[in-house]
Amino acid sequence: MSSQPLKAHLEYSLLCDDVRVELGNKLSLMGLFRNVYFYALPASLLKFALINHWTGEGEYTSEVKILSPDRSKVVAQAQAAPFRIEPNGFADNITIFANVTFETVGDYTLQVYLNGVMVKETNLNVALISPPAPESKTIQ
Repeated sequence: MSSQPLKAHLEYSLLCDDVRVELGNKLSLMGLFRNVYFYALPASLLKFALINHWTGEGEYTSEVKILSPDRSKVVAQAQAAPFRIEPNGFADNITIFANVTFETVGDYTLQVYLNGVMVKETNLNVALISPPAPESKTIQ
């Protein structure tokens, strides 16, 4: 990490179920979301991804943390990942999370760091829904 000003800008962050790299280095994002619903808590998401799209230039490291709704606990944290942006270019960081357990309802905070400096927060809302009512069967 250098003391030079950061020459990278986070254009967007998107949550999705999965990411595929297609022919021509294009990304296909499956299942974009901002909310997750469970019948009961605690509950786990087996897999989801956060994609961060950066513009600018230079060499950096990116890191992502998920905080509990009250911000008192780090629920999940990804390893710092190095990346490079060529001059007048862009870079996409894809962070895959697996088996993340959510203990309570509320807005979980995803924090994105660039070279150890937090540059963005976004929310993931965790909510409860009622299970479907059982179907009544008619005996004839």
